[in-house]
Amino acid sequence: MYEKSRKLLDCHIAGFTYYDGLDVIESLTLGTPVTLRSEPDNPCDPEAVAIYYKESKLGYIPQAKNNFVSQLLYFGYSDILEARINSNNPMAHPENQYRIVVKIKDNRNG
Repeated sequence: MYEKSRKLLDCHIAGFTYYDGLDVIESLTLGTPVTLRSEPDNPCDPEAVAIYYKESKLGYIPQAKNNFVSQLLYFGYSDILEARINSNNPMAHPENQYRIVVKIKDNRNG
């Protein structure tokens, strides 16, 4: 039976080296949960979606990919999303070392 994917988005963490990512880099292993927060007052992008590990800001969902997630967060649907560290490539440029995956939670019974 065909099973639809829960994956909504897969992207690198934009601005990783400009925020707190390097302070918590040892804790960012594959599967580590992260939190998404909309920043509608962001002067550079009103649809900005910041990525946090606990209270440390890691960066953002890239602007070219943030529209739908931003809308969900703005209208209060953060509870249907789950985000995790998806990959880590220490050989890549620091801005592209970490990726996250955003999935829709599966609330089906069974």
